[in-house]
Amino acid sequence: MPSPASTTPKRERRKEARPGELLDAALDLFVEKGYAATKVDEVAARAGVSKGTLFLYFPSKEELFKAVVRESIVGRFSEWSKELETYQGSSADMLRYSYSVWWENIGSTRASGITKLMLSEAGNFPEITQFYQREVIEPGQQMIRRILQRGIARGEFRPVDLDYAVYTVLAPMIFLMLWKHSIGACVPDAVAFRPETYIASQVDTLLHGLLQAAPSSPSS
Repeated sequence: MPSPASTTPKRERRKEARPGELLDAALDLFVEKGYAATKVDEVAARAGVSKGTLFLYFPSKEELFKAVVRESIVGRFSEWSKELETYQGSSADMLRYSYSVWWENIGSTRASGITKLMLSEAGNFPEITQFYQREVIEPGQQMIRRILQRGIARGEFRPVDLDYAVYTVLAPMIFLMLWKHSIGACVPDAVAFRPETYIASQVDTLLHGLLQAAPSSPSS
């Protein structure tokens, strides 16, 4: 006996798939061309639907962009927050793990191109900039702050100015996203730059600094 899915008319199955196809096409084009240069006609064409169909799901390019960001980035915050609540290791290991998970799910993917887009075009589109600040930047900073606070509370990290320390943690992420979608997309394969090795190096420097430990005083 055929399954319910196999008896669903092809046109109906196609209709259900369209929002995801539109978001996928929009992410590609936003990353390739930027926000201003991306046209809804192009998104619809790449997804294989009409512009009218696109507007059935997303009433404007701004709403389409917001849906792309929510689908590719914002939707992960809830899962990551739960992981932080149940993490059993040290705060240093938590920081390492957080970088690794971020790189695997955001940094190494097309979604990281959204950050480059925002840095390039934020001044021209204040409404989407405010949206990105509210739904991506602030929650991301809050998660980093939680990791640092945990380390301080457990005596694993020294007290620091958390308002600015979050940017120290963010800086390597921003560099990698810019690198991936600019120089990293063009440099010859012979140029050896491994993001995972870079992350490990940055975390080591972040946790231990550059200064040599002061020599211990000889016992009397």
